[in-house]
Amino acid sequence: MIRKYLMERRSWILFFLLIHSFIVIVAYFDPSIPLLPILYIVFLSSLLFILFLIVRYNKETKYYKSIEAWENDLDLTSISDPISPFEHIIDASVIKQTEKLKQREGQNLMHVEQEKDELLSWIHEVKTPLTAMRLILDRIEDETIRSQLMYEWLRIHLLLDQQLHQRRIPFAENDLYIEMTDLKPIITKEIIELQSWCMQKGIGFELNLEVKEVLSDAKWLAFIIRQLLTNAVKYSDSSDIIIKSYLQKEHVVMEVEDFGRGIESKDLTRIFDKGFTSTAKHQDNSATGMGLYLTNKAAKLLQINIEVESKPGIGSTFSLVFPKPNQFHRISSM
Repeated sequence: MIRKYLMERRSWILFFLLIHSFIVIVAYFDPSIPLLPILYIVFLSSLLFILFLIVRYNKETKYYKSIEAWENDLDLTSISDPISPFEHIIDASVIKQTEKLKQREGQNLMHVEQEKDELLSWIHEVKTPLTAMRLILDRIEDETIRSQLMYEWLRIHLLLDQQLHQRRIPFAENDLYIEMTDLKPIITKEIIELQSWCMQKGIGFELNLEVKEVLSDAKWLAFIIRQLLTNAVKYSDSSDIIIKSYLQKEHVVMEVEDFGRGIESKDLTRIFDKGFTSTAKHQDNSATGMGLYLTNKAAKLLQINIEVESKPGIGSTFSLVFPKPNQFHRISSM
């Protein structure tokens, strides 16, 4: 800031130096003017001028320092009060623009909230005919046709579910209810939902739950498990998916292991990025790149750490590492 201040006042400083240089030159060439007293006066005035710059620096830069430190978060309380007329002009302009931005932000939030509500309403409306379609599909006698239609129905159901949870995640903290949750009913329910798809692909499940209960939110945990199982089924063929839970260093760990196509090592660090799809099967139009992104966001809400091990052509293992019970004091008080 000192350098900026000197650059801002350089014309005044140069003017002071030119005037005093001119006085010294005149005294030097004019014998009638004593040179030493003039030099003494120039020296004293220079000291006073330096002192003046120091005092004015602290006073004149206070307002600009506060603007420089301002985080542009539309909160003007951190900005110092203006002193000079020019500072008042800047301050008035900043306040005016900030008020406009606040109004625009409020309007945008209102529009986003309205769109969210409309989309949620639409999703719930669509679920009614989907439920009716499911009942109709159950009455189809031809096993082949029923299986094919059930698969397409399931895809629509899962995509709608993703959209629903994507809209809810920003406000999920208000909806958390942490309690001891039984893993088996949640996992079993999700497996039953995927049954028609699994039968079509010849996939089975093997459950080995050493730890039956975890401290979590049942609804959001079910969403996380649903996404992991959906991915495991989607990228596997004619092989069992192993689901197990155990205790490891005071943490409950739940693993979902498949023997599908696996994940390329270069993709492992990006699988939780929004919109990322596999580079190996980039032409797969059915992949949205949202499943694991939403899974990771939901897991962070529950303080669950997701670990991934995968080898191409061998399979993948997704591990949910649950927090210790005493780590829940922050979110359990919500």
